[in-house]
Amino acid sequence: MSRSEVCELCGCGQDVELVELPVSDASEEQSIYLCSNCNGQISSGELDENHFNCLNDAMWSETPAAKIMSYILWNKLGRQDMVEMMYLEEDELKLAEQAVNAEANKLVYKDANGVELKMGDSIVILKDLEVKGAGFTAKRGTTVTRISLAPGDAGHVEGRVNGTKIFIKTEFIKKA
Repeated sequence: MSRSEVCELCGCGQDVELVELPVSDASEEQSIYLCSNCNGQISSGELDENHFNCLNDAMWSETPAAKIMSYILWNKLGRQDMVEMMYLEEDELKLAEQAVNAEANKLVYKDANGVELKMGDSIVILKDLEVKGAGFTAKRGTTVTRISLAPGDAGHVEGRVNGTKIFIKTEFIKKA
């Protein structure tokens, strides 16, 4: 069978399509053939560990994209034991680690109602908050415009209240 006839992870031969790796230069070498089941689970982020037992074979593939995707999925599944068992060439490992790190750095900031917040949004404070070190209380109902997202912490946003830049827990705000 040629490379395009089967999923390079589970070996399924139905509904197979070429999919780029998460970090890719769009070349066929950095793309992988996936069935709709594997592709759907990877896209949604809801991975069925039983289905991905197929990675036990895929991680030893001669196709670099299959090894890289196996490395990424083992990391997502929290299977460090399998990651440590893998052998990747230096350039393959670099790509795989870029993808894993990029995924880890995608923080989603949500307000108290679960609405996603973006840089520059306006928010409303839901309860009186004592601002430590500034000597004032940010009052409930105060609108804070043009917020910033606290780097590395999806539980806080930055904004100016009374001319002072403060960090506000996302559990105490809602999007305006």
